[in-house]
Amino acid sequence: MNEWIKKFLEQIRGLWGKWSMVQRLILIGIAFSAVIAVIVVAKVSSSPSMVPVIDAPIRDEDAMDRIITRINEEGVRTQVSAAGTIMVHDERTARRLRALLIREDLIPRGTDPWAIFDQDRWNITDIERDINKQRAQTRMITNHIKSLDEVDDAEVIVVWPKDELFAAEQNPVTASVTIMPRPGSDIAGNRPKIEGIQKILKFAVEGLTDDHIVITDQRGVILNDFENAAAFDRINQTKQEQVLIQNLESKYRNLILPAVQGIFTADRVRDLNIKIDMDMSKKQVSSYEKYPVMIKERTPGLPYDDSERLASLTVSEATSSTQWRGPGGIPEGPAGTDGQMPPAYKDMSNLYGEVSQETRTTNYDFNQRTIEEIRSPSPDRITVSVNIDGQWKWKYDEKGKPITLVDNSIDREYLPVPEADLVKVRDLIRDAIGYSPARGDSVTVQNIPFDRTREFLAEDAAYFRQQRFQTTVMLFVSGLAVLLVSFIAYRLIYRELERRRRLRDEELSRQHQMMRESALRQAEEEGVEVSMSVEERKRMELQDNAISLAREHPEDVAQLIRTWLLEE
Repeated sequence: MNEWIKKFLEQIRGLWGKWSMVQRLILIGIAFSAVIAVIVVAKVSSSPSMVPVIDAPIRDEDAMDRIITRINEEGVRTQVSAAGTIMVHDERTARRLRALLIREDLIPRGTDPWAIFDQDRWNITDIERDINKQRAQTRMITNHIKSLDEVDDAEVIVVWPKDELFAAEQNPVTASVTIMPRPGSDIAGNRPKIEGIQKILKFAVEGLTDDHIVITDQRGVILNDFENAAAFDRINQTKQEQVLIQNLESKYRNLILPAVQGIFTADRVRDLNIKIDMDMSKKQVSSYEKYPVMIKERTPGLPYDDSERLASLTVSEATSSTQWRGPGGIPEGPAGTDGQMPPAYKDMSNLYGEVSQETRTTNYDFNQRTIEEIRSPSPDRITVSVNIDGQWKWKYDEKGKPITLVDNSIDREYLPVPEADLVKVRDLIRDAIGYSPARGDSVTVQNIPFDRTREFLAEDAAYFRQQRFQTTVMLFVSGLAVLLVSFIAYRLIYRELERRRRLRDEELSRQHQMMRESALRQAEEEGVEVSMSVEERKRMELQDNAISLAREHPEDVAQLIRTWLLEE
């Protein structure tokens, strides 16, 4: 193998050496073009291919807009080809959108049902072609149902009967579908979604009807038995009607209750009971009315109504008069023979007189109209009841203290809500609900005291606890005051005794000083030398220094004396 490669390379080198420059450039250009072509083909093949949602082009612009708008709501990007075909990026998305469009009846009219399925054709025998066609249809239907967001898995069996010669002997096409809902899905009890699966089957299989389609879940429960589900639908409808009535009651309650609580506080108005009787059935009413003819409209801005109306309009009027005169006696010929007088004259025979009669006929026209209307459900009767509690006030004695009863509770007085206020509240509620006596509405506003036994017990306990706390605080403050006064008295007495002792000591010191000074003066007068002790000399020096300091700095000495007095 290696030798063959070496020989091949040597042949290429030999050829390359024999070629001229022009041949070499042509070879390089061909190789470069081949590389560019490979890159372009790879780029084009790697680009995502678009898949049609509906193979048939859509010519109706309104239908195109509806379909694109619904697909955009699902967050899927689409492209519309020049032929009018809606394209998406992958086959799974296309299958999901097809199921959605079929379920919501957005497939345009005139679209071939088979065009929504991507089917291949085989050039084989007719029997094999039919079998493959049926298998392809079944597989495509299964993929469509599996593409639904709420279906985890699905199995589809379609039975195509053999063609019979006579239509009366032809068996119908039947289909059986078993779906496995995703966890948390409501498709098993959602009728529109099950009907969407039925529509997918009818679009996919020609001649298939609702009566020959059976859809079950993994437990074998039939999901498309809508006739027997009428009672269930009625229950669901009744639940929805009850929810609608409850929402309406909550709306009125949230509108009225805060307004009343804002007047009397939330503690005195705790709840508001409202009941609405409503007939949820639709009513079609036909009425024929005649009303006056407007001659002149009311002038805007006037405080009174100056419009002119007529009950009717005169269309035509006719007057006719009749005068009659009797001919009197009319001879009839010989007696015993029948006369030849006409019966009209015979009736007037032997009559004589005159009658004058005038008849007047007038034709009138009215404004009239015929009204055909379908009335939506409306309340038949509204009843509202609310209870407003009065106010409780403490009773006080002459000293301004609450009166206490024998059972150690505070005496209270109940002040009911005035009747005029109850009437005003009733009028407010009536206007809020659109009160109608003809409809049988009822609004009740009562003043019934609430049971406040626990509240009063807690309030009394808090009051007496506060009184005990105040008494304890007063005793503590009183004891503290007595202790403080005793300490101050003791301090004053102690200072007074200390002051007296100091004065006594000073007096003794002064007397001793005077005695020493007199002894010294006496000794000096007698010429006797007196020897002084070291302490006495030191005392004399300190006294002389203090006297000289007081003479030189009297302000400092005065400040020092003030400090001593304050300390003592």
